[in-house]
Amino acid sequence: MTSADHGNSPSIDPELSQYLGQAVDLATRNVGEGGGPFGAVVVTPDGRVHAGVNRVTRDNDPTAHAEVVAIRAAAAATVNFDLTGSVLYASCEPCPMCLASALWARIGHVYFAADRHGAAAAGFDDALFYDYFNGAAPELMPVTRGDIPTSDLPFQTWRAFDSRKEY
Repeated sequence: MTSADHGNSPSIDPELSQYLGQAVDLATRNVGEGGGPFGAVVVTPDGRVHAGVNRVTRDNDPTAHAEVVAIRAAAAATVNFDLTGSVLYASCEPCPMCLASALWARIGHVYFAADRHGAAAAGFDDALFYDYFNGAAPELMPVTRGDIPTSDLPFQTWRAFDSRKEY
């Protein structure tokens, strides 16, 4: 029998608990400091912890979600946009923008505490965004290509630039 068979919760990895707890603490403190109830930490392979809190309303920056702020901090501290081998711990299930940011940063794993349904109950409902990316709400924001003669010029220039830094 497993511990779940006895009605007990399975034991949580202490490291997972530590970093998720840190993200939740950051989120809770951030509310009192005028920010949104979201916190995140990125732990890089060298063991350093890079924290971020939701700064959307404080900075008037709709992209300043806790996960993005933590990713920016980790990238700046490591002087590298490639965070391969890093782990992102978030106080809440990351939204599509934050997931995309983690993918672009090459984060190896994402863990979260609260889920999107808890966020929605608190007034942070991103269900429409998930619908949009699933193709169920294209009217939310039409995206249309405007093909002009120089559309491919930036990419041609990129391919020809010998000193480019690949990513």
